[in-house]
Amino acid sequence: MNMKNTKKIISKILIYFVLILGVLFCLVPLYWMIRSSLMNTVEVFMMPPRWIPSKFMWENYQEVFDTLPFGKYFLNSFIVTGGCVVGTMLTSSICAYGLARIKWRGRNVVFACIISSMMLPFAVTLIPTFLMWRTIGITDSFIPLIVPAWFGGGAFYIFLLRQFYLGIPKDFDEAAYLDGASHIQIFTKIILPITKPALAVVGMFAFLNSWNDFLGPLVYLNSEKKYTVALGLQLFTGSYRGEWNLMMAAACLVLAPVVVVFAIGQKYLVEGVTMSGVKG
Repeated sequence: MNMKNTKKIISKILIYFVLILGVLFCLVPLYWMIRSSLMNTVEVFMMPPRWIPSKFMWENYQEVFDTLPFGKYFLNSFIVTGGCVVGTMLTSSICAYGLARIKWRGRNVVFACIISSMMLPFAVTLIPTFLMWRTIGITDSFIPLIVPAWFGGGAFYIFLLRQFYLGIPKDFDEAAYLDGASHIQIFTKIILPITKPALAVVGMFAFLNSWNDFLGPLVYLNSEKKYTVALGLQLFTGSYRGEWNLMMAAACLVLAPVVVVFAIGQKYLVEGVTMSGVKG
């Protein structure tokens, strides 16, 4: 074995070692949360730590639902998140198509204004937006949380889809024009089928952003029966601050849909991020 091969082997060992450390750094806290959710309070803080519960206490999860109406919180979150995901995917794709595939005067100026809105933090526009919804009289409802997603969805999503659409050859559009197709037909029958990975990425990001949103529901929702899981988890941790096993069980329940969505869409996530055109 020569020196060159030895260096390659050593470099691969170091790379795998660093990757394994990174995986452990991410997975150990997750495992600790899951194992704590299946223990009693005494075992959670036992020293030395017990990595496997002596008895799997699945009733902790049932107690979470018995203590607070988490079923209602989940339903509220799915309503808000579903509305945001559908609105974001629909309107951001339409906006991106108009900015990427149609030539019109002022297109670049409009796109620059959209991108510049990304520099405004959510907290800056929170008060005037809240005053607007309060003036209309529809606070304490899901409307302020869902409706904005149906007006562009967000500058980041428009930017992501626009860059993806720019990588699609214009030959498809020109061939469709010669066949008499309209912009709606080109968008629905040519562009959308090609851009499924990018739309999946937008949908995943929109789901995570809406599902984990805490500040929006906190500002607009007053009735406890309309709380989302983010507010429900905060209410639960405030009421049962010393019951760490129950708090971990509630956290696992809130995290479960996120894990499921990522597990289903990870293939599209990688493909949508790396793909910059059509498949060859």
